[in-house]
Amino acid sequence: MTNAYRLAAMLMMGAALAGCKRSGELVVEQGVGITAIRTACPAVGVPDYTGDITTFRTPGNATAANIDVTASITNLRSTCDNGSPRIYSNATFDVLARRTDTRGARTVTLPYYSVVLRGGTSVATKRVGQVTLSFADGQERAQARAQAGAYVDRAEATLPVDIRDQITRKRKAGAEDAALDPLADPAVKAAVARATFELLVGFQLTEEQLAYNATR
Repeated sequence: MTNAYRLAAMLMMGAALAGCKRSGELVVEQGVGITAIRTACPAVGVPDYTGDITTFRTPGNATAANIDVTASITNLRSTCDNGSPRIYSNATFDVLARRTDTRGARTVTLPYYSVVLRGGTSVATKRVGQVTLSFADGQERAQARAQAGAYVDRAEATLPVDIRDQITRKRKAGAEDAALDPLADPAVKAAVARATFELLVGFQLTEEQLAYNATR
């Protein structure tokens, strides 16, 4: 495994572990129980270092003077249709781009990926798409919208009844097991991971582009 691929894997894991606070988390309630308000819909996010892309006029020369186009992913939003056994989640986002040479009209096409990550580390599916930005003559900035969709099986995103009962079982204050975190149980932890999905989007970067983002 090359350093770049190893770095990419670490970024995926970091994005999954960091996550976003949303109405799908397991929330501690008064220290004596855990209320499960998780949803089968996948969380949506942009992994570190993949939300920006920089292209250079001359390959191999990653200096500021050689920058051609820079772009960023922003305004990431998602909708989820969880009314059927196959849950569909759709993410939309804007791509904001800037070019250094504003002479002439120009079209720039940038690749992006969407990944369904299971349990924080396992890639269930991956797709690659393209977003096209159009610069008018003399225009420095351009903007475009893109989207990515994914299906998740409801059965796979649902906690088994016994695991859910173990997590949500009320514990009396002062009881021997009141201070025990059910999520620390390896079996419970593994079951939660298996039922946790994320839809991650980012630019499809080359090894050099990923390294550039990680070190700048």
